[in-house]
Amino acid sequence: MKEYKTVSKVAGPLLFVEKTEPVSYEEQVSLVLPDGTLKRGQVLDTSEDLVVVQCFETTTGLGRDTGVRFLGETFKMPVSKTMLGRILSGGGKPIDGGPDIVPDKRLDINGAAINPYARGSPRDFIQTGISTIDGTNTLVRGQKLPIFSSAGLPHNEIALQIARQAKVPGSTEEFAVVFAAMGITREEANYFMADFERTGALERAVVFLNLADDPAVERTVTPRLALTTAEYLAYELGYHVLVILTDMTNYCEALRQIGAAREEVPGRRGYPGYMYTDLASIYERAGIIKGLKGSVTQIPILTMPGDDITHPIPDLTGYITEGQIVISPELHRKGIYPPINVLPSLSRLMNLGIGKGLTREDHKKVSDMMYSGYAEGVDLRGLVAIVGKDALSERDQKFLEFADDFENRFVRQGSDEDRTIAQTLDIGWNMFVQLPESELEKRIDRDLIKTYHPNYRK
Repeated sequence: MKEYKTVSKVAGPLLFVEKTEPVSYEEQVSLVLPDGTLKRGQVLDTSEDLVVVQCFETTTGLGRDTGVRFLGETFKMPVSKTMLGRILSGGGKPIDGGPDIVPDKRLDINGAAINPYARGSPRDFIQTGISTIDGTNTLVRGQKLPIFSSAGLPHNEIALQIARQAKVPGSTEEFAVVFAAMGITREEANYFMADFERTGALERAVVFLNLADDPAVERTVTPRLALTTAEYLAYELGYHVLVILTDMTNYCEALRQIGAAREEVPGRRGYPGYMYTDLASIYERAGIIKGLKGSVTQIPILTMPGDDITHPIPDLTGYITEGQIVISPELHRKGIYPPINVLPSLSRLMNLGIGKGLTREDHKKVSDMMYSGYAEGVDLRGLVAIVGKDALSERDQKFLEFADDFENRFVRQGSDEDRTIAQTLDIGWNMFVQLPESELEKRIDRDLIKTYHPNYRK
């Protein structure tokens, strides 16, 4: 194997190598230090005169005397069913003290695009045990549904709760979780590992942890390693896999850092112009393939810089994915967990996975009524601040109380509270008692009211 010692410059995580043979984009590279130490790299850009190599580890010690070997293959992930229950680094190496993974296969981490004709329509309901998701923004198998959060909000706690509670009710099919954390602190990593081990969720999970002090370049491969693992479990072993990616903002910051090192012309707010395409190459790996048993469902989590939903990261994510779950600082300040605001939240595939034979026949109507009642109550809070509560009509006062009741009974739940979809819908019906039936009949069929309303239920 040829070894080149023609490094002309080292800039951040990048090495610039001159006078090489023709090499391919994303080809793997072995970097040999003068003391014999080996480091991994990948071809980031290639031309006739210059090859840009990104190093997956710290570039300390790299210089003009570094040897560069091109390995002739792209980054491949060793995959096996024995990965379930393992905790790996952001680069795919075991960090749980267990043995190295003995692979059944080694798969290209970039995967392959799913033929649109081969895509199956998402249909099966995934129960997360969280009422604000299951009841009003339902997650469907094969969907990509991101969570939009802000710094300091409990999105990691919500992610862990989803990871340990997610299931397909009534299904005996195998269900697995692939959890990938990017740019987290060592304290957060210890918290994640302790929670997975405490709750026993680790038995059906594969965890990837990329720490904040790990090289930014490694952050760019972590979600692809996770999705390659998920695709193997889903399409070759028949698992239904839920992939949780947190925090995609750290991933995008790594893209911006590498783009700056490459001296690329920046796009919006300094992020690379190709960030939309790059994010799409991750999010579009969720789905169902006709004729295959498994599925890949994604919940990417991102923190919105400055709580700005128009920031490029949430903005582009919203274009690619099928809705969003929005975490509210206001509800968090009230001490409500999980502080999910249902008003700006949306699941575009919700209607495909609910209803008779899937969840319950009253699901859509209950969801619409709760959303409408809460939205009206929140609007009335602004009016009360101006004219006072006593100036409201009796009807308006009932909707104002409904909004408070919605937050305290429907939204608020324990971090270990796993509600079934029936319990979630019944909470809604119990709250409807305080509203006039004439208001309910505007959105709910009379026969459903007589079947499920507490005033008629035996």
